[in-house]
Amino acid sequence: MNKSIYLALDFPTWADSKQFLESNNLQGSPVKVGMELFYREGPYVIEKLKENNHPIFLDLKLHDIPTTVMKAMRNIAKLEVDMVNVHALGGSEMIRSAKEGLDIGGSNGHQTKLIAVTLLTSMDNETMNSELLLPGELDKNAVHFAEFAKQNGADGVVCSVYEARQMKAACGSSFLTVTPGIRLKQASSDDQKRIATPNFARENGSDVLVIGRSVTKAADPYQAYKQVVKEWQHGIKT
Repeated sequence: MNKSIYLALDFPTWADSKQFLESNNLQGSPVKVGMELFYREGPYVIEKLKENNHPIFLDLKLHDIPTTVMKAMRNIAKLEVDMVNVHALGGSEMIRSAKEGLDIGGSNGHQTKLIAVTLLTSMDNETMNSELLLPGELDKNAVHFAEFAKQNGADGVVCSVYEARQMKAACGSSFLTVTPGIRLKQASSDDQKRIATPNFARENGSDVLVIGRSVTKAADPYQAYKQVVKEWQHGIKT
């Protein structure tokens, strides 16, 4: 197990997730639980994963008025997951409220880390300019979101690998960079536009990798997961 690599459980049910983890000998590996699985199973899936010692990143990307986010985070804190996230686009007051909710709801000395999503890795510069009407370069906007997220209590950001080093320079070495869009070289990019290999992520300042289809859709998921770990730990290029 490598605590820097979270496997995305992009399955519709806990039964599907459990079958995948057990059949591929991935018990205890860090996992990301996203909207699809959590909205179907709720806290039950978190409880079952914790019974099997899986570190958990709860990827819900909350984005609402500050009071609603604070109350939601107060409940999420009781699940005692490792990380949970909000959209930085929700603004500084919302981020502060999210942190407050986690602090109020925390128990047993556990502190869930608050991670802010800067700009989705499915988004490119043209989309950001034309649809979000954000001028300038994507990486500069992402760093701006990271800076005010940190100022308002976030422990780190979800960002593209391509911005991770800039995030460190702007926010400090202890500020976590959680990077999705990780692919083994032979895997398809699917709907992600800003993707990278584990080795590139390692060299470019990522702290935590999130990897999904390169493993879950592989002919041999266990071997694919081992390859990700190998590249991450030893800088081996594919």
